[in-house]
Amino acid sequence: MKKKKVNYLRADFEAISENESLARQTITSFLSQLDPEVSALSELRTAVSEAVTNCVVHAYKGRGGKIVLYAVYYDDRTVRLSIRDFGCGIEDIEQARRPLYTSDPGGERGGMGFTIMESFCDSLKVSSVPGKGTSVVMTRKLK
Repeated sequence: MKKKKVNYLRADFEAISENESLARQTITSFLSQLDPEVSALSELRTAVSEAVTNCVVHAYKGRGGKIVLYAVYYDDRTVRLSIRDFGCGIEDIEQARRPLYTSDPGGERGGMGFTIMESFCDSLKVSSVPGKGTSVVMTRKLK
């Protein structure tokens, strides 16, 4: 049986560090409608935070740009979260997804963003075109 979309949201915002908390709060409010377990809500907030931080720090290198957050949930309590940027893109997605890898030349970043996102979701898909941007899609079925 095909899943039925129950609700969705789309938010476009500037890729600045202050909006990382906006993304977390937006997802919290949206997913609270499902009355999820606190741990699941916390984990999805963290995953969104990591994705948005990647956009700010790596895709736009702190210069700003557009981030699109799309969230949807279905009648079977599956949640799909998508974070898209239009920044520099990722040359080697496989390398970028390795734990401890960072493209931050200053070495201030731990290189765990994708690892954290993946650990909190049932699936994580990353697609990217160098010079055009990156899309991260996370799914998780809530209990």
